[in-house]
Amino acid sequence: MNWISNWLENRRLKKMAVTVEQWEAAISDWHVAHRYLGAEREALRKLSLRFIARKTITAGGDFQLTDPMCLKLATMACVPILKLGLDWYDHFQTVIVYQDDYVSDQPYRSDDGVVHSGTRGLSGEAWLRGPVVLSWSSICDSGPQSRQGHASNVVIHELAHKLDMLRDGANGAPPMHPDMRPGEWHDTFSSAWGRLQVDEEQGRSLPIDDYALTNPAEFFAVCSESFFEAPENMKNTMPKVYRLLCQFYRQKPAPAETTR
Repeated sequence: MNWISNWLENRRLKKMAVTVEQWEAAISDWHVAHRYLGAEREALRKLSLRFIARKTITAGGDFQLTDPMCLKLATMACVPILKLGLDWYDHFQTVIVYQDDYVSDQPYRSDDGVVHSGTRGLSGEAWLRGPVVLSWSSICDSGPQSRQGHASNVVIHELAHKLDMLRDGANGAPPMHPDMRPGEWHDTFSSAWGRLQVDEEQGRSLPIDDYALTNPAEFFAVCSESFFEAPENMKNTMPKVYRLLCQFYRQKPAPAETTR
């Protein structure tokens, strides 16, 4: 039945009739998009349009979600899976976008380990068997130094959680490719996480946002934000983690070093 799904998807794409110029205008203010040129840029554009055709992107509350907003969101969502394929997102269907941080009444664990049952404001959320929820104001705040000097991208963060959930839930260990070793991933990420915990305890500055120290799932998600938004910083400060993320995402976002 795949041919029927493909046929329906192609019909939706044709009906959308999004021009190259419209897509370019929607992503023009996101610096990460400028990294992709030529055939890669065209592949990213086509993948983004298929994301929109395949998913349901809807506004939460009274927010007015426009077509350019959907194009920018979809492009951010597709950067991590540009070399992996859209099938990696088959396990969820819906993206809900609120104008600002939204209130969640789900139980949550604070940094001190205490579980709270009250409400709290969130900029993004990825449900294990449900939608991705995002704040548009947080999407607009994406950048290499937008979160107290650290990289931030709520779309990449929450979609990294979705990738992580493909293997035994959100635990910081997404599915490994055949040429990767799960043991190396575990040891490298555990060592990096432990080193940053010591740095924080001793008052040293961290190369990524300290929210990464919440748990292994958040560590992977925050590292993914930095990998795409501030790759040179990650390559210089966390080279082993950067190398494994290159293997997982099949991309090398930091400029290659030149030799003289």
